[in-house]
Amino acid sequence: NGTARRVVCVTSGGTTVPLEQRCVRYIDNFSSGHRGAASTEYFLKAGYAVVFLYRKGTCQPYCSSLPDDPLLECFEVTSESNITGNLLKLPFTTIFEYLQILKFIALSMRSLGPNAMFYLAAAVSDFYVPWESMALHKIQSASGPLDIRLAQVPKMLPVLRKDWAPMAFCISFKLETDTKILLEKANMALKKYNMHMVVANELKTRKEEVIVVTKNGNITIRRDMTQAGADVEEPLVAEVTVSGDDPLELLNVHEWITLRKAGQLSSSISSWFLFKIRAGATSVSWLSVYQYPGYQQAGERGRDEVGMLHNMVIK
Repeated sequence: NGTARRVVCVTSGGTTVPLEQRCVRYIDNFSSGHRGAASTEYFLKAGYAVVFLYRKGTCQPYCSSLPDDPLLECFEVTSESNITGNLLKLPFTTIFEYLQILKFIALSMRSLGPNAMFYLAAAVSDFYVPWESMALHKIQSASGPLDIRLAQVPKMLPVLRKDWAPMAFCISFKLETDTKILLEKANMALKKYNMHMVVANELKTRKEEVIVVTKNGNITIRRDMTQAGADVEEPLVAEVTVSGDDPLELLNVHEWITLRKAGQLSSSISSWFLFKIRAGATSVSWLSVYQYPGYQQAGERGRDEVGMLHNMVIK
């Protein structure tokens, strides 16, 4: 019907950190994968195509009580959402697999522009053992106490936002056990990593409520206590899809003029903005920039400029 399809990458479950190259022992991140699996169901019902990047053995969409069961592949899931062909599941176990697959997905979705979304619910390790520092074989207990020095995992959120998929709508998650620092950490992540949203959740209450942190304020979302079996993911995904579909972020004409004078915009995109200004517009949706017919003809520089404009707007 000519309407661009919305695609969301949902990450789910926790990553492991191997301690040996031929891994026997590893450090694991706590996560059942329920949030990612349940959210995937609601994204599908909302009409999204979903790339489900999940930890092996964790909860699966529509069958959270039977995680990762090969028998489930024999069944066809049917509902009013007509999800056939709209769900791609990709498994990971280690932090290395997760980062590599996420990069591949992001680069593949880059051409979707603002029709792409990343819902990063996976519990990603903060520390790891670099591959070159690992023991090749199983660490022997006869050697005595084990001392391990862990390095910080390279932060992929800034790279995702800036390089891999600069125009995608990005939601990250922040889990803490201390409510006193939860919102501070979430706001820090929002600004530091240039996220559109950060979903803040506290360990004890994570199934009951979450706080969606945005540059325009915070929204507390709770599950419907009056409905048996209701979960917090349904209203959360409803909030996310409304925000992701609504192109409220506007590029002010004066900002465009500044960029044009600095010679940072190509003539085709600049001419389009000039046309809008002469038509009386005082602001232009970044989504309409992407839909501008000259976008594909603008070349690599022009496409990079669109990403630059979009990133400038949400900062």
